[in-house]
Amino acid sequence: MTGATFDHDVVVVGGCGHVGLPLAIALASRGLNVAIQDIDGAAVDLVLSGELPFMENGAQEVLQKALANGALTASTDPGIIGRSEAVVVVIGTPVDEHLNPDPHAVTKALRESLGSFRDGQLVVLRSTVYPGVTKNIEKLFEGAGLHVDVAFCPERIAEGRAMEELFSLPQIVSARTPQARDRAAKLFGNLTASIVELEPEEAELAKLFTNNWRYIKFAAANQFYRMANDHGLDYDRIRKALSHDYPRAADMPGAGFAAGPCLFKDTMQLAAFTDNSYVLGHSAMLVNEGLPLYLVTQMEQTYDLPALRVGILGMAFKAESDDIRSSLSYKLKRILEFRSGGVLCTDPYVTVDDGLMPLEDVLEQADILVIGAPHQAYAGLATDKPVVDVWNLLGNGTTV
Repeated sequence: MTGATFDHDVVVVGGCGHVGLPLAIALASRGLNVAIQDIDGAAVDLVLSGELPFMENGAQEVLQKALANGALTASTDPGIIGRSEAVVVVIGTPVDEHLNPDPHAVTKALRESLGSFRDGQLVVLRSTVYPGVTKNIEKLFEGAGLHVDVAFCPERIAEGRAMEELFSLPQIVSARTPQARDRAAKLFGNLTASIVELEPEEAELAKLFTNNWRYIKFAAANQFYRMANDHGLDYDRIRKALSHDYPRAADMPGAGFAAGPCLFKDTMQLAAFTDNSYVLGHSAMLVNEGLPLYLVTQMEQTYDLPALRVGILGMAFKAESDDIRSSLSYKLKRILEFRSGGVLCTDPYVTVDDGLMPLEDVLEQADILVIGAPHQAYAGLATDKPVVDVWNLLGNGTTV
């Protein structure tokens, strides 16, 4: 792909994060000359040393190999953007404190770095964006007099599985022109032969629909859990029975915290897109976000909670992860700090919270335990203390 006037085949902007870094590593492993541009200097230095800033199965060895053979580099210098033929943009798109998405976040970031772009480049938006953002980016470059091809190719990976799924999952490719679409398909064809083409607005909704569908399924499971638990019945026992050798129920999830940086946020993006008439999405949010409070309320009915210290096992937003973004374990912690006699927290993977304690200290000092994130490290837990286990990780049922 490298042209005579470009030093790199591709640069990943925001490339030290959970989405950008695995992509950069994967492309480098397929023989492309890849650069990473990120404003986080500490993360850039860590990557250049061959270390990952976060957990990602199977990525570190590939990173070190790519660095060793010169296929990958990283920098905070925005000038590296102009030295790359393809520019993949991975910028976070959070909702604000009022649950409103910022449809201008990606546009603003690119406007600030317009001087780094050059004619002839392929610009790929990889962030999950509010519908219509791709069109705004096209207008941004046109207004600046830059002749670039713009594509939207949403990320589809799950944290922890990137180095598998980048090569196995079909890649959605969308662009306004055949040339831009073909260039984007060629880029991602280095990873997978399965390319699915859509128009940009269709692809924007496809990504939001995907995350919303998962969020709604989790909400259904959590609502079913509450129904069963309110009558003293074990939801997970019921779920396993009804799905046993019954294909139409095979995808019914277990109950648990539906959290993380994507599902809730993208449900709110779709709600804003429908002028807040997305009743199903708002209902899913109320169920999923309400689960920590529900568990505390149920605990209060059984235990003298103000007199008890509660230990939360697992503060990451999901199992086998060190990522605490939007983790409902922290929401549970805040509620318990007000309604219990004390809260003790632990996690074998999280390194960014100085308040965490060793597991053995929590097990010794807590009066009651809650499984916050179902890490396998807790699966063999042996304790004589009560355990609230909505995940049924321990196999003793989910009733509270």
